[in-house]
Amino acid sequence: MTADDKSKTAVAWLSLGVAILALCLKYAAWACTGSVALKSDALETVINVVAAIGGLWAIRLAERPADDNHTYGHYKAEYLSAIIESAMVLVTAFAIGKASVDGFLHPATVASPWAGIVLNGVATILNLAWGVTLLRIGRSKRSPALVAGGQHVLSDVWTGFGLITGLALIPFTGWRWLDPALAALVAVNVLRVGWEMLRQSVAGLMDEAPDPETLQKLREVIADNATGAIEAHDIRTREVGAVTFIEFHLVVPGTMTVAVVHEICDRIEAGLRRVIGRALINIHVEPEYKAKNTGIILNPVFPASQRHSAESNVL
Repeated sequence: MTADDKSKTAVAWLSLGVAILALCLKYAAWACTGSVALKSDALETVINVVAAIGGLWAIRLAERPADDNHTYGHYKAEYLSAIIESAMVLVTAFAIGKASVDGFLHPATVASPWAGIVLNGVATILNLAWGVTLLRIGRSKRSPALVAGGQHVLSDVWTGFGLITGLALIPFTGWRWLDPALAALVAVNVLRVGWEMLRQSVAGLMDEAPDPETLQKLREVIADNATGAIEAHDIRTREVGAVTFIEFHLVVPGTMTVAVVHEICDRIEAGLRRVIGRALINIHVEPEYKAKNTGIILNPVFPASQRHSAESNVL
């Protein structure tokens, strides 16, 4: 287990502890007020706890080295966790929506709203601090499970601020319908966040290509470190959790020795790993007559007559 893996596991354990503490505070807020909105917020936090457990499982599974059944490793386990969490968030949104409808049909007076506001406020501030931290760590370590957890926690924060503001108005206005209305807003926000999490997780499982900026950076690194080669084409890459998979064809002069070609490939791989971190790189070496004049042009390609001559010699 690498140092990065150990730190991700520690963060996942801490995330579980924060989720449990926030749940206790929000449950107490609902218990002392009977508010439908605070009940909805507590329901969402239950999902945070379950998601934290799932994230911990996924991160530990993703740490396992490649084996006979998973020759490329277990990195996609984090995407599975994020998809499960997304599905649970969507289910929670519908449960909260049902509670909101019940509140509209059977409005009730919110008891001790200020006590609920204080308890929920403490939980919201806790989630804000942890959500920002979790998102930053998840992105720096390229962990889909931690990023999804951070997004979920922060969605809880914006919900919490809205609930606090709305509940503070109830004693002054006497609007009992405001409580279920706030619960409905919670449901809409949870639904939005759950859909975005699901979209990002499915994109990871489907090997969606990185953004154009990342692709351009990879091309620049290859060009800077491929001195001696002619061309690099058919460049393909995908990100699976914290690991980037890169493959491309490298065209070199046919007279170049294996040792020199190997040195060029080593130089390119080292340059890529310096820039992007953990990576599995596959470079397919080809002679000059395989040049396509596309991709990354490093040196002038042999004239067409020489390419045809080289092809005839091979055939």
